[in-house]
Amino acid sequence: MHDVTGTPEPEDVSALISETEAFLASQQPATAPAASAAVDGETKRVRQLRAEVGEAALLAELQNDETPLRLDTDRVRKRRKKAHEAARLHQLAQDPVMRAWQAARMRRLLVGASMVSLALALTWSTAGVQVFAAEGAAMWSPAWIFAWFVEPFMSLALLVVVGAKAYLGTRGQPIQSKTLTRIEWLFLTLTLGMNAWRHLPGVADEFSLSALVLHILGPVVAVAVVTALPIILAAFTDLDHGTRATRPEPVRAPVPSPRRRPRPSPLSSSGWGRAGPRPPPRRAAVLWTSTGSNCGA
Repeated sequence: MHDVTGTPEPEDVSALISETEAFLASQQPATAPAASAAVDGETKRVRQLRAEVGEAALLAELQNDETPLRLDTDRVRKRRKKAHEAARLHQLAQDPVMRAWQAARMRRLLVGASMVSLALALTWSTAGVQVFAAEGAAMWSPAWIFAWFVEPFMSLALLVVVGAKAYLGTRGQPIQSKTLTRIEWLFLTLTLGMNAWRHLPGVADEFSLSALVLHILGPVVAVAVVTALPIILAAFTDLDHGTRATRPEPVRAPVPSPRRRPRPSPLSSSGWGRAGPRPPPRRAAVLWTSTGSNCGA
């Protein structure tokens, strides 16, 4: 340690400078010489190649992992969703309750369409029946006006019969009545005859096949509907929805077997059976000894 309170000596100044230079030299970082790098071969190309090889090794290891391949894409998920939905709909369609509901809906649709068709066919024939019933009466005369009501009241009566048969057919109780069948055919024959009479050959002034077909079209459609509707409803009534196979059979309680009475013994017919009189008791034989005493055998 140098004393700097007084006037410094030249030797002290030189020593201080030397210490300062040594301290600064010790604080500077040591730099590797370029010759050592050239000797080790750690160049820029080597470092780039080492990085490329390491990257390739990591990529090869990751390529063997199939986890990304197991993930579903958006298209696969949509297709799987539609497939599951179709499978559930198919399973639901096989349910007996679902099949019965579909059959009931289709039956109502067919009955409604047939009723509308029958009403339109009878309305179509109203004009032809009016011409037949008016018989050339003046327009707006009482006969001309009343002629328009001939077809409607016959159609209403026919619809009553057809509607009753259709409703009871949907309830599983089809009407098998020859009287109602005759009534239907009577109304249909009258409607067909009144529509076609003025256009038949020999009656019309000039026969036209197209006019005859157009006038009998309504009654023909009505006949077809009245004939086909009971057959369709009977088929719906006998339709099996799969409930017969799955319906459990009723469990019947066991019926106790009747007790058999014991057969009578063959001896009963001779009077020695259980039901007959008892046989007389056997009497002990008496033996007389020579001493005059007796003993029972």
